[in-house]
Amino acid sequence: MSEERNSRKVRQGVVVSAAGDKTCVVEIKERKPHAVYGKMMTTSKKLHVHDEKNETNVGDTVRVMETRPLSKTKHWRLLNIVEKAK
Repeated sequence: MSEERNSRKVRQGVVVSAAGDKTCVVEIKERKPHAVYGKMMTTSKKLHVHDEKNETNVGDTVRVMETRPLSKTKHWRLLNIVEKAK
């Protein structure tokens, strides 16, 4: 696949809320070193994701892709479900 000029970000995370209609909240965890001290730290972000078919449930591992703004807080859309919750 050729390198696109403006490739969109793709992230993987866990669904922590699926209460909204066509919306779920995905928590992304990332490990990176502290800027000054170098200690490895775990940071997390919650992304509001557009889920057109309401197919996600809490605990599912999903892949999301950045997209145009869909609402005030939604700038990501669901790509696929990697693993269903047990």
